[in-house]
Amino acid sequence: VQLQASGGGLVQPGGSLRLSCAASGSIFSINGMGWYRQTPGKQRELVAHIASGGYTNYADSVKGRFTISRDNAKNTVYLQMQMDSLKPEDTAVYLCNKSPAFYSDYWGQGTQVTVSS
Repeated sequence: VQLQASGGGLVQPGGSLRLSCAASGSIFSINGMGWYRQTPGKQRELVAHIASGGYTNYADSVKGRFTISRDNAKNTVYLQMQMDSLKPEDTAVYLCNKSPAFYSDYWGQGTQVTVSS
């Protein structure tokens, strides 16, 4: 099992970023996948979910601004998230994993997104 998230960075408010994730392991191909975000002192938050069949769901805070997508290959899921109209409150470490997932699951390192002028 491997989870590799990338694409984060520093962006000004109103800007865009595209996150990518390679999730290696058969468990990911058959499950829903999600993008989560973590800020210090707060619970990890699921911001976007995509089912194995393509159904998507978003947290209210990102609805209309973030778009999740996935491509399934043999034993690897390639997950993306287009983030537009970014706000300072979107600043967080973004992680990818199956959805639902537990704190005790393997998470990988995530990618830092900072929205600041």
